[in-house]
Amino acid sequence: MKNIIKNSLGEIEISREVIALLAGNAAMECYGLVGMVSRKMSDGITELLGRENLGKGVEVQLTDDKLVIDLYIIVQYGTKINEVASNVIEKVHFNLKNILGFDPDKINVVVQGIRIK
Repeated sequence: MKNIIKNSLGEIEISREVIALLAGNAAMECYGLVGMVSRKMSDGITELLGRENLGKGVEVQLTDDKLVIDLYIIVQYGTKINEVASNVIEKVHFNLKNILGFDPDKINVVVQGIRIK
């Protein structure tokens, strides 16, 4: 599995929640992002998540040797959506590579809405 790091002393397993929290924190540092929203939308209502719940706006899929991350975001009105999404992908990829030591195979950004900040 991609979330297991092996060395001479044993194995380190990194949970999905930790990966989700790291990805959420990295995304929140990007310009043009208003916030993260829950990946489980009910009744079409989107609520911005606070810093303590950022993991709820990220879905981590670990299968075999693949790590796929889905980020659910709200973009600031007046910014280019594709630029914000590209920045989020680059920032999350960079942070996960530097902190965890392995690359995610795919990072998907799902824009759930646009808000005036």
